[in-house]
Amino acid sequence: MKAGIHPENYRLVAFKDMSNEDVFITKSTAEAKESITVDGVEYPLVKLEISRTSHPFYTGKTKLIDTAGRIDKFKNKYKKFKKADKADSAE
Repeated sequence: MKAGIHPENYRLVAFKDMSNEDVFITKSTAEAKESITVDGVEYPLVKLEISRTSHPFYTGKTKLIDTAGRIDKFKNKYKKFKKADKADSAE
């Protein structure tokens, strides 16, 4: 293999899924500002919003996450169209 093309900071890193507190360790070059101790060993910590343990595709479970009322905003925005459709279909 060519010399000098591989990253210098390739090491074991702990990734933590913040939605269900699952932690897994793998090799990565991801930058980490925090650290975590797992089984007596300290690893750099990268926080994730979603991972294989919480993603609906892998778990088969759907979970509704409403951030800042986006669903309510959508429903309020399109509420007037729903009423117009019902009036048209009644005729």
